[in-house]
Amino acid sequence: MTHLDRGDEASRTWVTEAIAAVEADANRSADTHLLPFPLPVEWGIDLYLKDESVHPTGSLKHRLARSLFLYGLCNGWIGPRTTIVEASSGSTAVSEAYFARMLRLPFIAVMPASTSAEKIVQIEFQGGRCHLVDDPARVCAEAQRLAADLGGHFMDQFTYAERATDWRGNNNIAESIYSQLARERHAVPAWIVVGAGTGGTGATVGRYARYRRLPTKLCVVDPDNSAFYPAWVAADWSIRTGKGSRIEGIGRPAVEPSFLPSVVDRMVQVPDAASLAAMRAGSALLGRRLGGSTGTNLWGAFGLIAEMIAEGRTGSVVTLICDAGDRYADTYYADDWVAAQGLNLTPHLATIDRFLSSGAWPA
Repeated sequence: MTHLDRGDEASRTWVTEAIAAVEADANRSADTHLLPFPLPVEWGIDLYLKDESVHPTGSLKHRLARSLFLYGLCNGWIGPRTTIVEASSGSTAVSEAYFARMLRLPFIAVMPASTSAEKIVQIEFQGGRCHLVDDPARVCAEAQRLAADLGGHFMDQFTYAERATDWRGNNNIAESIYSQLARERHAVPAWIVVGAGTGGTGATVGRYARYRRLPTKLCVVDPDNSAFYPAWVAADWSIRTGKGSRIEGIGRPAVEPSFLPSVVDRMVQVPDAASLAAMRAGSALLGRRLGGSTGTNLWGAFGLIAEMIAEGRTGSVVTLICDAGDRYADTYYADDWVAAQGLNLTPHLATIDRFLSSGAWPA
């Protein structure tokens, strides 16, 4: 990583102006919406979805990218000539490319050579450059090497996600959720449901609830082929799956440093077919296409709500719309792609239909 010369006043001035520019972007973006999800009124339970797809770069990762840039700037790791490097082929790379272009810094996303042309186009549209690696397991190491060779800064989202965000407040996603719920009938949610990619969102929510002495519990949902769930169950953080997740933005083949299991109250493993079924069902009810990880979140939320109904409890549950479904027209919303993956959505769609009409959920 690049460390700025403490005596370089021009660099210090640039950093001051860069931080102001990043914060101005946050101020222009205002906040994201908290949308009610239609449930039977007689249940006495409210489900809300925080719509992170309305960020300028279209996903929850916009928050992470902003935090990572502020972290790097304030730590003296990013200067006026620093090349920014990240290991990402998805939404994080798109969002980091946006902020790098804002600060007129070069940005390189290191990604597997198998990355779809569509994702590469999205990153390049924001001004980034894509560096392809044949072995997916070498992506992080290659990003670190490239940053060192260029005298740049490796953002390393999987290490810094949980520490770059001010989890005590400062308009983080948790504080925003509680502020927006303040006038609702169940202002303090019983559960907040998130997925784990870096683990940073879960760390922020779990810490904030404890810091504010709130009874809200954190549920982390995890897709197929991800190490977070089996590692949490076994309390063995060395577990590796050797496979990548089909649900973009969440799931990792190894437990990442930013995942804090001590703040997680429950984990739910969600089959990929169930994620896509919930994605499609939720899209039909909300009248807009949701992304795959939002389907994972909804599946976990539905199960928790059914549990509350069975126990005679009322309250609220909050989860996230991580990104819009427009990015997945050729995959998650394409029946031929789903069939080629060997996924059968039919039984999961039936489970969701039964839940929405009766509140029942399989054991």
